[in-house]
Amino acid sequence: MTTRRELLQWLGAAMAMPALASAEEGAARAAKPLDILFLGGTGFLGPYQVEHALARGHRVTLFNRGKSAPGLFGGRAEILLGNRDTKIEPGLAALQGTRRWDVVIDNSGYVPRHVRDSVELLKDRCRRYVFVSTVAVYDPATGPRFDERSALRAAPSPATEEVTGQTYGPLKAECDRIVRATFGDRATVVRPTYIVGPGDDTDRFTYWVERVARGGEVLAPPDPKVELQWVDVRDLCPWIVDLGERDQPGIFNAAGPETPVNWEQVLQELAKGSAQPVKFRWATSDVLQKTGIRLPLVRQASATTLASPHFDGAAAAAAGLRYRPLADTAAATLAWWRAQPEERRAKAEGWPTPEQEKEALRLLG
Repeated sequence: MTTRRELLQWLGAAMAMPALASAEEGAARAAKPLDILFLGGTGFLGPYQVEHALARGHRVTLFNRGKSAPGLFGGRAEILLGNRDTKIEPGLAALQGTRRWDVVIDNSGYVPRHVRDSVELLKDRCRRYVFVSTVAVYDPATGPRFDERSALRAAPSPATEEVTGQTYGPLKAECDRIVRATFGDRATVVRPTYIVGPGDDTDRFTYWVERVARGGEVLAPPDPKVELQWVDVRDLCPWIVDLGERDQPGIFNAAGPETPVNWEQVLQELAKGSAQPVKFRWATSDVLQKTGIRLPLVRQASATTLASPHFDGAAAAAAGLRYRPLADTAAATLAWWRAQPEERRAKAEGWPTPEQEKEALRLLG
């Protein structure tokens, strides 16, 4: 049975396809076609990566459960059905044998046991393994500034396999370590910060684009000077494929923009795209607590998180990652969102209700 999250992923991928086709029209053909295996490939990131790889002339294989957007690529990519969890049939059976790939791009590694099983199976059958990690792997106690050499979170208990807000970072940190320990210089690890753009099924950045576009008084984060970092999916995904093409080793924080900006600057930029006057009212922690609001993308400082970390993106920039203007990302995200079916838009997750925002604005006086 298709879950709600899988349905949202399918809708997001389906509605993003026109943008994908447009984005890849100008992609040059690779000098040498490669055999590329994607673990996943039908969520938020996968379609952008796959379309770029296909536009470059590569031979593409996807390994996934076949539940999200089956037939998404119209027969242009080979599909191998299975499950990262070997306890669920047919497990990794479709990947067994002697077949080789030039590049494996792992978008779906969240549980250390799953990742360990996959890399053990593929370690002698691919030239390069590209693992999509996250900046959430970093130990916040070593911050607030992080580069690729910063310490990672401690591994969770081996019995911990449920991915939650609390376990996500430690689980991904252990997956990150497993890939690097297994492949050494044949590993490429990409650690993105917030990934935004058309097709984003987290609804986080989309909230701000849509809310500011409606104008009026907008409830904004408590501290306008807190830094915000992100990467547009349309910049990140082709670059990930390019890293595999170039056989580029290393660890890379994918965290833009190149010049740091804070929440006030971000929201003022978004306001330029609104046809209605916008006034920002900066919330207080007390008001957010009283109204039960958790503003999307706004970090809450705690014993395990930092309100304003900074992730150094110099290594990724040196390896060719570029960030498009925020106005481009905002316009494309808003156009995608407004093209979604009403049912999808009604199910946006984590957004303050109009009633909550109105009450918060009242409390601010």
